[in-house]
Amino acid sequence: MGRTVIEPGRKIRVLVVDDSVVIRRLVTLALQEDPELEVVGSAANGAIALQRIPQMNPDVVTLDVEMPEMDGLETLRRIRKEYPQLIVIMFSTLTSRGATATMDALSLGANDYVTKAANVGALDRSIATLRLELIPKVKQFFHAPPVVERASASPVPQPAAKAPPPRPPLDAHKGPRKAVVIGVSTGGPTALAEIVPLFPENFAVPIAIVQHMPPMFTRLLAERLQLKSKIRVVEAEQGMAMEPGKAIVAAGDYHLALKKEGTKIKCQLNQDPPENSCRPAVDVLFRSALEVYGGGVVATVLTGMGQDGLRGVEVLRPAGAYIIAQDEASSVVWGMPGAVVRAGLSDSVVSLRGVVPEILKRIGAA
Repeated sequence: MGRTVIEPGRKIRVLVVDDSVVIRRLVTLALQEDPELEVVGSAANGAIALQRIPQMNPDVVTLDVEMPEMDGLETLRRIRKEYPQLIVIMFSTLTSRGATATMDALSLGANDYVTKAANVGALDRSIATLRLELIPKVKQFFHAPPVVERASASPVPQPAAKAPPPRPPLDAHKGPRKAVVIGVSTGGPTALAEIVPLFPENFAVPIAIVQHMPPMFTRLLAERLQLKSKIRVVEAEQGMAMEPGKAIVAAGDYHLALKKEGTKIKCQLNQDPPENSCRPAVDVLFRSALEVYGGGVVATVLTGMGQDGLRGVEVLRPAGAYIIAQDEASSVVWGMPGAVVRAGLSDSVVSLRGVVPEILKRIGAA
């Protein structure tokens, strides 16, 4: 997808759409605290929003799921038809109904989502929470070109780039590949819906997936992937065994670690502190995969904001694990895979459609 370039001095323009006056006010206050953002207007439902988009020319629309007259899903359908490049971030409640609607919105082309608390609570705390969660999600889709400065007579020396960890020869791991581990964030549900159905029914090794999502959302994600897939797809449970032809999706708000118990590899869920501001975190899964499989894994880092997965790859790669990163062109946000590529730790960089063929090749199934 690539990030939209914002010219110097121009702010990212946001239209806030929510039927709650309180939420519209909170979102506006939170966004306006960032000097790079500008709230250009608001609307109480989708019908009003569609009238205001051509008037206000926003770069981003924050869109509530449940609204009168025209709800968020119908509004999203219209936006995708009339303004296909407009960034849309959904707002939903952290409920089963909200999770279902959000998953529907992502399948319809919403770029990302933010969950909102059922009770607004203290004003300052609510604004702080929105600022922490929403602002990075708005800004992840945009890029400001670097400022070119005049050359100095005495340029300041730049520190040498950190060398990547030692790279064993390609396919240095001589034993069989025993598992696939996948990390993904922004754009993940759509990406997983495209690639997981491509795994064959007789896929020879287990798969573990960390998708950054809250509780309820991960269960729905697993259920929806299962409906489309030849392999089994389930949400992780404590003590669940890793098995060939089964994909396990980390449960929201729980880290997923793999532990060896006798001859089996099982899931261990914990609520240790978030890593990279995430729980579940990709790094936790990747580190645990090293402990139980050594270098016998294929680790794949897909679209997502930030760099979760990089630290895990840093320990997996020297052990002989094969590292796949999604390319920038097919990523919604090239943060996580881009961090791996820039660190020189990827063995292959492929489009989303090329991920499963590359995995099959590396486990000897192609």
